[in-house]
Amino acid sequence: MRPLFVLFLFLAFQVGRSQKVSENMPITAFEQEMLKDAILIDVRTPGEYAEGHLENAQNIDWYDANFAQQFDGMDKQRTVYVYCRSGRRSMEAQKKLKSLGFGHVVNLEGGYDAVNPIDK
Repeated sequence: MRPLFVLFLFLAFQVGRSQKVSENMPITAFEQEMLKDAILIDVRTPGEYAEGHLENAQNIDWYDANFAQQFDGMDKQRTVYVYCRSGRRSMEAQKKLKSLGFGHVVNLEGGYDAVNPIDK
């Protein structure tokens, strides 16, 4: 019975750990201090980026054919925060970065529109 309990604890720990590998947080909760050991990536087009972006964000266009290659050489142990206009592209980018071996990728939900709403 005891080995079964130990196995259960191990599996519970692993599941809890894997769920923290990728997560989401509202973009409105993001603070520049979080970049001390992290990278901020804006996955919008260069045109969207030029119209405004979060401070210290690097622009790597999700639609660019060499999107994945632009992450070559980046430290996969650092946290990567990704955002786009509304959250769809950054969610896809988050999945891609995880598949490339990045351990902690945070999708900033709501996107740039949530911090810089446009009057319509």
